[in-house]
Amino acid sequence: MADVKNRVLVTGATGFTGGALAKKLVEQGNHVVALVRKTGNVSVLKELGVELVFGDITDRKAVMSAAKNCHIIYHIAAVYRTAGHPDSYYEDVNIKGVKHVIDAALEHSVGRTVHCSTIGVHGDVEELPSNEDSPFNPGDIYQRTKLAGEELFAAAMDDGLTGSIFRPGAIYGPGDLRLLKMFKQIKRGFFPLFGGGKNLYHLSYIDDLTDGIILCATHPAAIGQRFILCSNEYSSMKDLSATIAQELGVKAPTFAPPVGPLMLAAKLCEALCKPFGIEPPLHTRRVEFFVKSRAFDNSKARSLIEFEPKISTREGVKRTIKWYEDNNLL
Repeated sequence: MADVKNRVLVTGATGFTGGALAKKLVEQGNHVVALVRKTGNVSVLKELGVELVFGDITDRKAVMSAAKNCHIIYHIAAVYRTAGHPDSYYEDVNIKGVKHVIDAALEHSVGRTVHCSTIGVHGDVEELPSNEDSPFNPGDIYQRTKLAGEELFAAAMDDGLTGSIFRPGAIYGPGDLRLLKMFKQIKRGFFPLFGGGKNLYHLSYIDDLTDGIILCATHPAAIGQRFILCSNEYSSMKDLSATIAQELGVKAPTFAPPVGPLMLAAKLCEALCKPFGIEPPLHTRRVEFFVKSRAFDNSKARSLIEFEPKISTREGVKRTIKWYEDNNLL
């Protein structure tokens, strides 16, 4: 068994962020343990030499087993917005799963536990740029359960759990598929800027983010704190799409239709599909992507734990495009 000081647990390691974190931790000489479901794609983790513990974050015994002899827990696992799941499923994963991690950390006297929340806990923010102390305003079941999980973890820290919380910006970079549709639409010449593309969007490049996550687990000043981890810059959706277009070598989007009719159609579509557990072809969340502003202040993380994002939006976009092209995704 690896030295306990180098033995770390990553939940959510089959996902984009958890996988990138696991890879970086292995490269830094850690013995990484991953709690994974039997249905998950673990081929990359196996190649990295990650120790696999099969189980689910909703299974307290599985979490307890995975955390044994670990010095650090990185809790990244969560259920995102997926149609067909009842609210109880979000509660089981995003709230009860956090409780299982807390219990395991306390039971095994884990040195440090890091919890991944989301900037979505701030919902439709009015104060721009927002910071860690900005009001909470969750707008859907995902954001509400993530906030409940964060508050549960914060209460545990108040009671003596040694840990920290981070809220990432919109995560992207090589390996990400969530923003692929946007890149593809821009390349094909049809990316509508609903509402004119005036809303602000704040990205978090994956390599910078994983550096910040590790600082949350290792920097003395991180204990008991909540941090926003995002890039040093943000831009309007119009400017971001223009940057992507320039790096793709295509014309920047200019078509700017009104957003009202689209939002109405999205709400109707979701209302019709939800009772049948059908994936709606149009989500209100997708429409909100074009109109809600997201801009954040990362100065707390920069000053307290020396978080220093290195990748500019243009460089991050360039690297993401290269990965898409190398994998024939565009």
